[in-house]
Amino acid sequence: MGAQLGLWLSFALIGFGLILVVEGLIYAIAPEGMKKLLLRMVELPASTLRTAGLFSAIIGLALLWGVKTF
Repeated sequence: MGAQLGLWLSFALIGFGLILVVEGLIYAIAPEGMKKLLLRMVELPASTLRTAGLFSAIIGLALLWGVKTF
């Protein structure tokens, strides 16, 4: 049980690190583009953002499961 928890914790930390790298690069490379994107996101309904967030989370979980399984 402890080994599995350690594996999932490793996946979570790797994933969090990758998120920080990607977001950091986006802000470093195209800060004005990110400002425009964020302004457009404010105009979207909460239901659209929620749906996109859930879809992204499901895809992320599927990727983690695939990496772990294969």
